Amino acid sequence: MHNLRYYDIRHVRGSSTHIDIDNGVVESAGTSFFDHAVVRVLGEKGWGILTLENLDPDGPVEALIREALDLARITEDPVDLADAPRQILPVPAVGEDPRDVSLEEKTHLLAGIEGTARIPGIVNTRARYSETIEEVRFLDSSGVEFSYEIPRCGFSVMAVAARKGEMQMGRESLHTIRGLNLRHREEMGVKAANTAVALLDARAAKGGRMRTVLDPELAGVFAHEAIGHASEGDLVREGNSVLAGRTGEVIGSPTITIVDDPTLPEFGFEPVDAEGVSVGRTELIRNGRVNAYMHSRQTLAAVGNGRAGHARASAGDPPLVRMSNTFIEEGDAAYDEIIAECRSGILLKGSRGGQVDPGRGVFQFNAEYGYIIEDGALGAMVRDVSLSGEILGTLHAIALVGNDRAMHQGYCGKGGQSVPVSDGSPHILLEDAVVGGSGTD
Repeated sequence: MHNLRYYDIRHVRGSSTHIDIDNGVVESAGTSFFDHAVVRVLGEKGWGILTLENLDPDGPVEALIREALDLARITEDPVDLADAPRQILPVPAVGEDPRDVSLEEKTHLLAGIEGTARIPGIVNTRARYSETIEEVRFLDSSGVEFSYEIPRCGFSVMAVAARKGEMQMGRESLHTIRGLNLRHREEMGVKAANTAVALLDARAAKGGRMRTVLDPELAGVFAHEAIGHASEGDLVREGNSVLAGRTGEVIGSPTITIVDDPTLPEFGFEPVDAEGVSVGRTELIRNGRVNAYMHSRQTLAAVGNGRAGHARASAGDPPLVRMSNTFIEEGDAAYDEIIAECRSGILLKGSRGGQVDPGRGVFQFNAEYGYIIEDGALGAMVRDVSLSGEILGTLHAIALVGNDRAMHQGYCGKGGQSVPVSDGSPHILLEDAVVGGSGTD
């Protein structure tokens, strides 16, 4: 076809199951099926993109390519694609296949977790289960063709405690690619409830600049939100990243290395990216220096410095540069050493969301709760506490990195799409951090 430089087709079909239990009542439970395809054609300049439902996998594709090519002819944004290696990894083995367990049994198991959260002091409980089975097929004009199937499932449980008009919440969640994970998880309902009840007795944190220890969940959120997004090649290309043009520059403590790795068997695992490119570990920050960016083939050609293999897409959407499993690499400090070295400050635990501006390089994250550190030991529990600051200043403030990395799972939104991710870290000590709180002496 005239002016056709490249095309690819990504066809995703499968099923989605959800269960929602609110205060012991099953609000909804069901399974739906989907079948989405995206045809991308690179014409003389830019992309023509066609989305459709229920593609016949054995049917002719020439008419679809022509239709997408017609769309490409009206684009004005020049696009080049970098060469990239093609290889697919095996999908990690599944323990118990969630498709072998009935919806009724899954509902019963989830109800068991939710029920354990109804301890004295708890006034509201909620549990949710989600499961997606995707069958993915990719092919392109160079003859590359891959197919794979991956299950993702998980649950969350939430408990709200109340006393004299005051309310506090605890939440636990767990998601995996390893199969059904609902069995023998009742302790997570209890943990969510105990956190909510304990927060009723916690005092509001006092804000200010202080030594601060971040737990693996909150430090992982920092790695994902503050560094991961700023390392995405499309944001770098658009000038919307504080890390743009800083390759090789020291921007943080030499103790800090931050990685994105789609090959890890975590929730953000991908056997191959959405452009049929092999995936691999990318060190975004290495020993405090900007090392590499995450890329699609297009952003690698435009920006350089890094590797392709980071294009991801929701079913039925075109690929974007995305994170997968993003984490701070382990150091050599023990947890007790970090708390002792903090001497006087605060330990922040968990995450309740926040916001980041990767272009301006500033962030604000809300912790779930914290503990005062006095004389190198944990003290009273505190609530309503946050962490904020400049990304680069915070990286320079890292004094110790622990040896106890843990990963947490969730979903990341970008460009109207949501993809599964994991992020994590060991405990880390910040020498000088801005902690927000409403408490007083």
